[in-house]
Amino acid sequence: MGDELSAGAIVNGTVVLPHCLLENAAVVWERGRISAVGHTPEIPAGIRPINANGRYISPGFIDLHVHGGAGADFMDGTVQSAVTACTAHLRHGTTTIFPTTTTGDAELLLQMLESCRSAAEQFAVQPGTGPWIPGIHLYGPYFAQGKQGCHDPAGCRAPDPEEYREYLASGFVRIATCAAELPGAEEFSRIFHDAGCLVTCGHSNASWTEMQRVFDVGMRHVDHFWCAMSSVPAMRQRFGPPMQGSMAEFVLMHREMSTEVIADGCHLAPELLEFAWRMKGADRLCIVTDCNRALDLPPGEYSFGHHQHGTRFRSDGRTGWASPESLASSVRGMDFMVRHMHQATTAPLHEVIRMATTTPAERAGIQDQTGRLECGLQADLLILDEDLHVRQVFTQGVSAMSTSDSPEY
Repeated sequence: MGDELSAGAIVNGTVVLPHCLLENAAVVWERGRISAVGHTPEIPAGIRPINANGRYISPGFIDLHVHGGAGADFMDGTVQSAVTACTAHLRHGTTTIFPTTTTGDAELLLQMLESCRSAAEQFAVQPGTGPWIPGIHLYGPYFAQGKQGCHDPAGCRAPDPEEYREYLASGFVRIATCAAELPGAEEFSRIFHDAGCLVTCGHSNASWTEMQRVFDVGMRHVDHFWCAMSSVPAMRQRFGPPMQGSMAEFVLMHREMSTEVIADGCHLAPELLEFAWRMKGADRLCIVTDCNRALDLPPGEYSFGHHQHGTRFRSDGRTGWASPESLASSVRGMDFMVRHMHQATTAPLHEVIRMATTTPAERAGIQDQTGRLECGLQADLLILDEDLHVRQVFTQGVSAMSTSDSPEY
């Protein structure tokens, strides 16, 4: 796919902007970058425009928190597994992805990091073959015991500077998670914040005071709101009376804090999705998949994390289950999450799509490259039909697919 394919135009569509929908509009790009957006943009000679026939023209989705798909988990640690998972999510409209670690030993984490870097380099020289990978999300292993969810509890540990500095030295960590109550969490948060990463707290039973300590040195995000996180009753159990604030109250109180929701219809009921959007707003709430290797596969038993060393979970085709009572990640792509968020809440469409595009780009610090349909940014965009199904995907202006033909079980 050469440079000649990275110029193009989509006309006669409804362009999704962060603050509104622009009907009867077009998007033009040259050399992989958007060059014009509007009602009557000039289309350079030689470009044969694509007719959207009134469909939506959207920025490509950005997933901050994703573990795998199509039978592969990023923790498998091979280039092929990374490519397989990334291309599966590309079919669901994800044009920028942050492969996400689970718990595991340092050797597995380093293998994951290097395999994802190799996949990123492969996609970079062949636009249209996969999503952009700006870096990884260092998620596991710095989780609190008892809050590990479906992750292997044996891999949970406090952050060790000697260990995590090696990950940081790769230059390929863009998001970094640590439970706020762990010994060393403040130093972890400060170091990764100073390195330009989005610092998050997740799989944690932290109190307000513990959150404040890491907030003061750079933590600004909480992973999958209400899932594997502390609550006021949990604080009463930890500390006794008086009851104390938890992660949830801290996130809702502080405007600077952002968070994310898994909008698969199984993790959170509609009223919680509505509440999160109303309380944080579309500029501080992200939609993520937290998707595992069972994406696009039939119901059955699978491995979460490394195919040999991970934990087992069951997919029912709608979500993952670690046990009959405990959820285990999701099995849906970003397109499904966007559709459900739109159907289940009163959020206007442009705000729903903002939560899957512009906001994650801003939180991850890549807003100068992607996340909006704006001149100068990468031509990462989608054509969505009236039901928000993906009909065409472009990465850096190159067509990656023509239909969303992934099976839905």
